Amino acid sequence: MILIGVKCVLEQVVTDELTAAQVGSGALPVFGTPYMIAMMENAALTLLQNFLEEGKGSVGTHLDVSHEAPTPVGMKVWTEAEIAGVSENGKMVYFKVKSWDEKGPIGSGTHTRAIINSERFLAKCNAKLEG
Repeated sequence: MILIGVKCVLEQVVTDELTAAQVGSGALPVFGTPYMIAMMENAALTLLQNFLEEGKGSVGTHLDVSHEAPTPVGMKVWTEAEIAGVSENGKMVYFKVKSWDEKGPIGSGTHTRAIINSERFLAKCNAKLEG
């Protein structure tokens, strides 16, 4: 059973490789939005996987986030994902996501993940390569 209110926190230090300039989402050497979003998804994925049985996984289906403040290279950032709800059929899980740096909040929003059978999902994906 997936528990509402459970949280996962991940942290890392911003390096040159994690900047907007490096990923191409901007021209400045600040923490890139795609990397903040990836942290949010990773925290949700990590949290949800604890509740899933063998052979099950999850994929991100929706993100609605804002990136509200810049973070320089060398500063620590952390992200929290909290399970906010589960769909009636149990296949969709909804998260609140937030990110901070050492000076305060830098981003927040919501994220949705679908629970999938990993083997079946990959087979369907790989079928796209066949005629």
